[in-house]
Amino acid sequence: MNDQTHIQRTLDRLQKVTGLPLAFGGGVHGTARVRLSEFAGSNRGALRGVVLGPGLGLGGRVVSLRRPMILHDYVRSPGISHDYDRYITAEGLRAMVAAPVVVGRTARAVLYGSTRSAEPLGERILQSFVDAARDLEQRFAVEDELARRMAQLEQETRAERVSIPGTSQWERVRQTYAELRVLSRQTGDERLRALADRLAAPPGDGAPRLSERELDVLTCVALGWTNAQIAADLGLGGETVKSYLRSAMRKLRCHTRLEAVVAARRHGLLP
Repeated sequence: MNDQTHIQRTLDRLQKVTGLPLAFGGGVHGTARVRLSEFAGSNRGALRGVVLGPGLGLGGRVVSLRRPMILHDYVRSPGISHDYDRYITAEGLRAMVAAPVVVGRTARAVLYGSTRSAEPLGERILQSFVDAARDLEQRFAVEDELARRMAQLEQETRAERVSIPGTSQWERVRQTYAELRVLSRQTGDERLRALADRLAAPPGDGAPRLSERELDVLTCVALGWTNAQIAADLGLGGETVKSYLRSAMRKLRCHTRLEAVVAARRHGLLP
């Protein structure tokens, strides 16, 4: 899913939640230029396709400051440049809120909400946009990580670096597998889980059936993590981790953590 689709879905939700007549936004490109491309609610089309220069207008301002802003009357506000007042006037907009979406140190998008009256926008509206921007930042970060992992996996596969168990490359595959499973659990993004599964061979005939949680815990055990580390990364309680581990060991007919990892690999449950 590309950035524009994520932005549009976020704006659709914001417009419904806040009740504002118009929510809009777009991605940040090149030298901090904001292109207005996504809209939710009633609009006259005056802003569609407008590109904001670096630091200009409300969008350029929030990108440069890396923080949200509220204007109670756009065309009268002294806190921004007024290069785009003609578009704002044509659209009939007055009060406006904008929040930047920043991943790492890079601005990726700006989310706006606006009314056609000069009534002040309250803290609830501002917080809704801030929360939506934070959610979008996390989603973009996951997408970036997924793309990076897929590129890494494809590169290693082409180079046939993962074909010999016991090599340092194979250990990197195991590390990547564990990280992908943990990240999938933290974000709920099943595409990361599917990517992790590509790194493991299909389970052999007669392999015990471990639950996803049991596999998550055993994957972390294989990297030498303590129960406390596993609990923190998977968002579980310490006793819950022990319970999953005991269950996995019982299914694998093992008495120690190490034996369980070896058995899981033998059955093709872990890379």
